Amino acid sequence: MDKISQSLVSIIILNYNADQLLLDCVKSIMKTNYDNFEIIVVDNASVDGSHIKCKEKFKKIRLIENEKNLGYCGGNNVGIQDAKGDFIVILNPDTTVEPDWLSELVSVYNKCGEALYQPKHLSLNDKSVFMSAGNMMNIFGFGYAREKGKKDINQYNTVEQIGYASGTCLFAPSSVFKKVGLLDPFIFLYHDDLDLGWRAAQLGIKSYYVPSSVIYHAESYMLGWNSEKFFWLERNRKYCLQTHYSKDTYSKIHSTLMLVDLLVWLFYLSKGFLGAKIRAELDLRKNRKKISER
Repeated sequence: MDKISQSLVSIIILNYNADQLLLDCVKSIMKTNYDNFEIIVVDNASVDGSHIKCKEKFKKIRLIENEKNLGYCGGNNVGIQDAKGDFIVILNPDTTVEPDWLSELVSVYNKCGEALYQPKHLSLNDKSVFMSAGNMMNIFGFGYAREKGKKDINQYNTVEQIGYASGTCLFAPSSVFKKVGLLDPFIFLYHDDLDLGWRAAQLGIKSYYVPSSVIYHAESYMLGWNSEKFFWLERNRKYCLQTHYSKDTYSKIHSTLMLVDLLVWLFYLSKGFLGAKIRAELDLRKNRKKISER
């Protein structure tokens, strides 16, 4: 790609106590073969000093220090609003990237146009294993990473439309955020990308999987699989259903949703996370007015 014609890409990395992962992430980005990019590290009030170490080691990054933890959505929104690029990348700090990851995304954009894009995600611990071959969702609001945990044997090796682009690494022209809006601060974290992709789809903006762009992801360095994560997943799943379906559509599938909800209650009970499910339901009730307005 002609370096002169390269549009500026703003790479936003939201950091919250990512420690060495953040430095490894930025180090890999510095090897990118697409030259015209800026790195914005937004720190969500980390206490491990990782953001300071990163700025000391990589002088060219722009560091924004939030006074408190604004969550995934609020923190990334700070970066998006500060970005100067024609393109925006939201990238998790627990990732590393291949040198041509960005040029491949831009190349596919030049063919497919205004949309949301995600690369192929492979495991940082075992680079032959998928973390995501494109994110998908079903009518009950469950989002999932296709092929997660399976070996990459080139079974998903062509550009294709997907349900939504993963927030682990999301690439889009800045015009998309102007049309769709920023990440929803109410969501805070988890299903934020599903919500964004759903809103985009309602405006006719598609999401694509780009397998020629490859990143490696450690996953869940903050919460892992615990009750806090299950709370956010369930709360935000139901929030998306209640805000994106019309009242008519919601009423038509209400009986099925009730059955699904019963199964979710049983699942949370079996995993020892019943408290997380109860918290999610109570939080949704408390915010009924906000949800109704949305």
